[in-house]
Amino acid sequence: MTTVLLVDDHAVVRAGLRGLLEASGWAEVVGVASSGEEAVKKTRSLEPDVVVMDLAMPGMDGVQATRRIAALDLGTKVLVLTIHDEDGFLVPAMEAGAAGFLNKSAADTDLLGALEAVARGHSYLPRRAAALIARRKAVEASRNTKGIEALSERERTAVELYAKGFSAREAASEMLVSPKTVEGYIARAKAKLSLDNRRDIVRFALESGLLQVEE
Repeated sequence: MTTVLLVDDHAVVRAGLRGLLEASGWAEVVGVASSGEEAVKKTRSLEPDVVVMDLAMPGMDGVQATRRIAALDLGTKVLVLTIHDEDGFLVPAMEAGAAGFLNKSAADTDLLGALEAVARGHSYLPRRAAALIARRKAVEASRNTKGIEALSERERTAVELYAKGFSAREAASEMLVSPKTVEGYIARAKAKLSLDNRRDIVRFALESGLLQVEE
């Protein structure tokens, strides 16, 4: 059963999401949090499979909390669930390490599918967000195609998994190599593409099409 931590500063939203997920029969809500700080703390102690993360909260916001959760390297995936439009929030959330992005207006119909996708190690974006990414891809296509061609097949795989939020340990298990080997692939890819950090890698993967998303 997929374990879930719900993060939202509104109790009524948390209650509604809990009811929806637990009624599915395959998701167990192991905890709730009302702030980014609490989300990071409970992720560290509970180690859920997925964190369903609001963005606008008092104190530490959802993007900051997502970045800190990714840095914990626990294998926990973050699914952003927000009232905000994709245009100004999608890329920052994905760059912070989120595996998926969903508007709250679609939660009743799409949340379970999104949760299942990220729990299985895929990225999830709604149709409108996917269209936004497609436009970004078109703008950057020529530059990034050359970048992809510079990478070996194993480096491409490592970059794709890293952009999805996989830790070195998880990527190593997927690729049947050691974590140190994965780190080597990432380091070489960064050098070839002149990238500095996870944010740069996620942006490159999104714009080049290397990071495939589920609608």
